[in-house]
Amino acid sequence: MHQTLASIDPIAFSLGPIDVRWYGVIIAAGIIIAFLVGQREMVKRGLHPDFLTDLLIWAVPLAIIGARIYYVSFEWEQYKDKPADIIAIWNGGIAIHGALIASVIVAYVFTKKRNMSFLKVADILAPSILIGQAIGRWGNFINQEAHGGEVLRSFLESLFLPDWIINQMYIDGVYYHPTFLYESLWSLAGIIILLLLRKVNLVRGELFFFYVIWYSAGRFFIEAMRTDSLYVVGELRAAQLVSVMAIILALGLLTYRRVAFKKPVHYLDK
Repeated sequence: MHQTLASIDPIAFSLGPIDVRWYGVIIAAGIIIAFLVGQREMVKRGLHPDFLTDLLIWAVPLAIIGARIYYVSFEWEQYKDKPADIIAIWNGGIAIHGALIASVIVAYVFTKKRNMSFLKVADILAPSILIGQAIGRWGNFINQEAHGGEVLRSFLESLFLPDWIINQMYIDGVYYHPTFLYESLWSLAGIIILLLLRKVNLVRGELFFFYVIWYSAGRFFIEAMRTDSLYVVGELRAAQLVSVMAIILALGLLTYRRVAFKKPVHYLDK
């Protein structure tokens, strides 16, 4: 008989009446680490040191808004009679696809305003995006959310997981698939591949397209395990539909640019 320990307290610390939750701490840590990695590469690629800071000032808050709008759109029945709850983001309800879509739009507009190549910036930041995602998923772990279906403890032990992860997957008397971990590890593998691909000096845009394809492929299969999916209609999961569309778009753009441009700009080009 295994002793099941209490779940991890989601509150990291308190400042007077304000509780600071681990979820927020982990998300902030992901953003900071992603920023530091991206900033270093941007300077190497000849961009101004303040460029990324200026971009994030717009991208971070609008990404949060995008994540909320995306979630509320698919859960409209829950919010249509309670419009005040739409802004109650502290009660949960954000979706990473909404954040990513909003961030891409913001980055595209921002780079055009600065007379910069969007794809150059997107290539540089592709590993950083995955870093943020890999770290951010651990916030879901602390909150005991975004998990998969029921499993036996013996299954989790067969994955050679430490007890502190297995115990956190014990929710209301049941063990669940740690889908947060699957996605975090998938993202980590993507980071390593992207950093290696930098040395290959691919055509501009292809690092970003690889990120889109890699993340979307992993998310498609991991989403099938989750119990908290947003649905488009019937059993069609929104994240899976968006993932398939993203893969098709990325492959299409990658192929088009390879065929259309006889002398394309590469990643290491100025």
